[in-house]
Amino acid sequence: MTAQRSKEDIMKELDEKARRYLEISGNCAQSSFLALSEQFGLADGTTLRALTPFPGIALRGETCGAVTGSMLVLGLVYGRDRLDDWEGYLRSLRPSRAFCRAFEKEFSSTMCGEILKLLFGRTYNLANPAEAEEWRKAGSREKCSTVVAGACRMAAGIIMEKQM
Repeated sequence: MTAQRSKEDIMKELDEKARRYLEISGNCAQSSFLALSEQFGLADGTTLRALTPFPGIALRGETCGAVTGSMLVLGLVYGRDRLDDWEGYLRSLRPSRAFCRAFEKEFSSTMCGEILKLLFGRTYNLANPAEAEEWRKAGSREKCSTVVAGACRMAAGIIMEKQM
């Protein structure tokens, strides 16, 4: 098996995991984190739990949970272990900013509300039960799973570059 085929297999597996986890949980932050952390051997139940309120930052339409979940994994891979490790801090910024640029290029923004406009033609107040139901009926799981899977592929590509 070639390295390219291996990368394709990883991306396919990540895509399936991300979509399945979003279907189970309805939580883009947890789904992206779990799919990536399992793929790269970084699973941590405490972090998964901590990500519970992160979709759109407590459903406020702010940073997309697929971004926060993926960024946490990038932090685990590229982050520093000591607060005084300034070189480690700076080293973590390059892959993190590359991820954000790629995400913005694909989805026009890292902000949940803006992504909802792109996907659905409007925003939803997901903390409002009536609007959340409209969002579900409009195909939220299918459309948002595209975002979660895309974020996972982008982060995985950056992580695999480090491993090569």
